[in-house]
Amino acid sequence: MAMHGHSLELIPFQPPWWLRGGHLQTLAAGCWFGQLPRYQATQRRITLPDGDIVVVHDDCPLNWRPGDQVALLMHGLSGSHQSPLLVRLTEKLTSHRLRVFRWDLRGAGAGQGLARRPYHAGCSDDLAHVIKHVLDWCRPIDVKSGESGSYHQPRLPSQPFLHVLGVSLSGNILLKYLGEAPELVPPELKQAIAVNPPINLLQSVKAMGRSLIGWYDRHFAGKLYRDVKQRRRILPDAPMPVRWDRPQGIMEFDDWYTAPLSGFNSCGDYYQRCSAEQFLPSIAVPTTIITSCDDPMVPLPMIVATVDQWSTQVRLAVVAGGGHVGYFARRSIDPDEFWLDWRIVELMTGRYQE
Repeated sequence: MAMHGHSLELIPFQPPWWLRGGHLQTLAAGCWFGQLPRYQATQRRITLPDGDIVVVHDDCPLNWRPGDQVALLMHGLSGSHQSPLLVRLTEKLTSHRLRVFRWDLRGAGAGQGLARRPYHAGCSDDLAHVIKHVLDWCRPIDVKSGESGSYHQPRLPSQPFLHVLGVSLSGNILLKYLGEAPELVPPELKQAIAVNPPINLLQSVKAMGRSLIGWYDRHFAGKLYRDVKQRRRILPDAPMPVRWDRPQGIMEFDDWYTAPLSGFNSCGDYYQRCSAEQFLPSIAVPTTIITSCDDPMVPLPMIVATVDQWSTQVRLAVVAGGGHVGYFARRSIDPDEFWLDWRIVELMTGRYQE
């Protein structure tokens, strides 16, 4: 149905009979990985302006050439470059001759011990630096100019053609980045995809507190608390909270740790300033938001509440099932059961069918 210039697509989805419903799909995402390919990437480090270091994992097909397509993949909360979705996508996309970069957000994955401050749902400035480095690595170097460190860049079509994928929390980061300063987004970024992004952080955190009687809320707060304890062991001089009572939920964790260490006054200030919802009207890059009807952490009413205000460059694709970044489907025409993988591959390779 049309909604003020936006068409709200309902994408068919058929789960296995034993994996129906948003909760089962969401829980399966944490334990059903399939046969994951072995790690073959080249690790590249990026030093951020405040001195923290992040790691990007570069999988470059042998037949990739400058000017070919490039994908930057971003993980969700408590994830890393080893998140199964990102690992599977890397294999599938490189087989289509895309060069794939997986970014470990601050302190995650291979970046553990390299960042003093945490990542958060609004760290779009970090994303801007990562995109700049990815594009620099992918541009062909032609003729060195007379100035030291300066290079002449060839004309199109040799420039990179960049797709960026953000999953869950990083989907919010991506959408914020695209909309807060659209004039600064490089022209090489041709397409963005955000999967189950919590575009209203406060409402999403509240939904996690309600779902399964708060299990998601406690589960993620516990994982994040363990990450902080690990960081304190590895980086004893890094900024840390004064109080060390274990947070009972995400909101308490963000008020205790994420907000103060990231420059926000409180979790409320953090949620208000970083929710991508407010930036969606300004996005100028073709962007697809994929979400499901039964996501227990990112409720569909929250997503569609402001859809009539979004930029016409943003398309909302609502899937008839799949939970939160689950989307395990009954075997059909796809080569495997990972339905979401193939829709992302189709979007990035131009094979998506309306």
